[in-house]
Amino acid sequence: MLPLNLPFYPAKIQKRNGKNVIFDSLRQKYVALTPEEWVRQHFTHFLTDFKGYPKGLLANEIQLDLNGTKKRCDTVLFNKDLSAKMIIEYKAPSVEITQAVFDQITRYNMVLKVDYLIVSNGINHYCCRIDYSTMKYTFLPEIPDYTAL
Repeated sequence: MLPLNLPFYPAKIQKRNGKNVIFDSLRQKYVALTPEEWVRQHFTHFLTDFKGYPKGLLANEIQLDLNGTKKRCDTVLFNKDLSAKMIIEYKAPSVEITQAVFDQITRYNMVLKVDYLIVSNGINHYCCRIDYSTMKYTFLPEIPDYTAL
């Protein structure tokens, strides 16, 4: 897999039925090792190990109902009351972060109404904070520490 613009972590990778799998510490199971999953695992470890996000408040592959269709958010950070606080969308390193990616995460936010949106392809990371009182969003210079949320 490609090196990412994220800190190293000791990924647990195995071969099962001829395919590589990686251990997801949030779901507590091995999942198929795709380029997007490579980004997800590195990014969630970055959040927990370097930014102080509690593992117990992060969840991967959260299903939601969007206009009658089932969609999945890649990662969601919850508040202590279990309301959603942040949506994180991952793309493979080879996928450019475009307006279409932001449109996708914005559609998910129509359901969850979070304060923060993050998009990452493992190389480039974008985070914005939404101010619902002014109906504006601000791109942040870096991914905030959990204590700053």
